[in-house]
Amino acid sequence: MPQGRLTSVPVRRPDRLVLLDRIARAFEPGVRYTEPELNTVLCRFSADLVVLRRSLMDEGFLEHDRTHYWRCGGTVDL
Repeated sequence: MPQGRLTSVPVRRPDRLVLLDRIARAFEPGVRYTEPELNTVLCRFSADLVVLRRSLMDEGFLEHDRTHYWRCGGTVDL
């Protein structure tokens, strides 16, 4: 990630999970985010917000309902 931004999402699942875990740590556990708030955080990592959002949800790092997203997986810094 040159200068902290992605140039591509890894194809190999183990590598992708490490990357997604790092991105998931940018979200506070227990906090609900609107889509614009979620996108603001994801913009720090890549311009391709759709791929990041979908990958985080598909791999169990984020959940959502009609109006909010929240972190539901990943490691927690103590």
